[in-house]
Amino acid sequence: MSTSNIKIILKIQGFEFDRLALLCDLSYVSHQSNFRCLEVEKSQQIPEKKVALHTLGCRLNFSETGSIAQGFVDRGYKVVDFGEPADVVFINTCTVTDKADSTCRNLIRKAHGSSPEGKIVVAGCYSQMEPETIANMQGVDLVLGTTEKYKVFEYLNEEEENKIFVDKTHEFYGAATTPSEGHTRAFLKIQDGCNYICSFCIIPFARGRSRAISIADAVSEAKELISRGFKEIILTGVNIGEYENNSGEKLADLVQQLLDLDGLERLRLSSVEPNTITDELLSVMKSSPKFLDHFHIPLQSGDDDILREMRRKYTVEDYKKVINKIIAAFPDAGIGADVICGFPGESDQQFKNTYNLLKELPITHFHVFPYSKRKGTTAAKLDNHIHHDVKKGRVKTLMMFGDAKLSMFAEDQVGKTSKVLFERRNSDGLWEGYTTNFVRVIAKSDADLKNEIRSVHLTSAQNGRLYGELLH
Repeated sequence: MSTSNIKIILKIQGFEFDRLALLCDLSYVSHQSNFRCLEVEKSQQIPEKKVALHTLGCRLNFSETGSIAQGFVDRGYKVVDFGEPADVVFINTCTVTDKADSTCRNLIRKAHGSSPEGKIVVAGCYSQMEPETIANMQGVDLVLGTTEKYKVFEYLNEEEENKIFVDKTHEFYGAATTPSEGHTRAFLKIQDGCNYICSFCIIPFARGRSRAISIADAVSEAKELISRGFKEIILTGVNIGEYENNSGEKLADLVQQLLDLDGLERLRLSSVEPNTITDELLSVMKSSPKFLDHFHIPLQSGDDDILREMRRKYTVEDYKKVINKIIAAFPDAGIGADVICGFPGESDQQFKNTYNLLKELPITHFHVFPYSKRKGTTAAKLDNHIHHDVKKGRVKTLMMFGDAKLSMFAEDQVGKTSKVLFERRNSDGLWEGYTTNFVRVIAKSDADLKNEIRSVHLTSAQNGRLYGELLH
């Protein structure tokens, strides 16, 4: 008989243990002279605990949520979709803009509505910056800062009146995508925090100073991801270009060791500041076909005066040189750029300077944001804040231009052959994946292509997407 389905109330040596529950084998109990069963009954199966998780913001946040999700799974939780009833709801927040804060609050309300009896845990950057605001919202049980979120399991087991746990951000916690998330590309966190104090950015206050994983630990994490079947790894962090561990090793050293790993087929970087793209790093990246020709290089503005007000560490000319070096090393590279529209004092001409720079350079993927005033930043104290409608119009202009540039880039790929990592079958029964330079590809196949890298002849382009035929 199964030992997990029997509950036994015992009298031991004449002393009755009121509703003492032991998981045991009845055949053993019946042969013990000093044990007398008073009650044997079928117990209820212990219901499986459920956790729902939701992530806002950057790739780093998604990587961290992946590790925390695995922690719940390791403790016997079943991961369910956000919005389904759950015993625990974990929200990993972002605070890069006012809109992100508002979205976080809406998600908290939704979580309380779907899981009124569950514990709601709100963690991450917004929790770090505005813990009291979150703690006062209906239904919130725990508010955890950017490092405390990794201790969520400890806090869930504690019975304390205090529900805010926000401390200084000086520890480093590793994170990597887990297979349960269904990704074919894995994110590996190598760095956290930022030593830059850009005038518009709140993230250094939320994440703390820069700190990094050791190369040995990063290689170990990468090997684990490879053993789980991941073929592509994306290195992520707040400011990975500033990667430097306690041994003085830099990003180029880490990239070299990862490229040497057996079983790793593709490696790429997440966002990298332009002033951190060194000749040494470019040389290492170019040395291996495993390194993909896709880059994300934040611009923020194409006007030198605005860049100075933003406290960025480069000029327009510096940025041009970096992009041209990348193209010289990777002629077919896809290059993404972050742009902020409507920074305080940005004139029509200064916005036009940004537009013209983006027109001149081979930027293929635009990530455009309206400036958002963040309390505590230098930019929040500047004069001449731009009207919402003006910011909205500038964002729309750049987004439309960005769509056009991506479409032109995709059209330039037609007739070429690319290695595509396929991710999923879409609703039309066609397979979707990404080229090495990060353009979505759609192809037909009866085979299961999930997590497969295949050579695809690119035959046509439409709306920034490519269509192709498998070569083998």
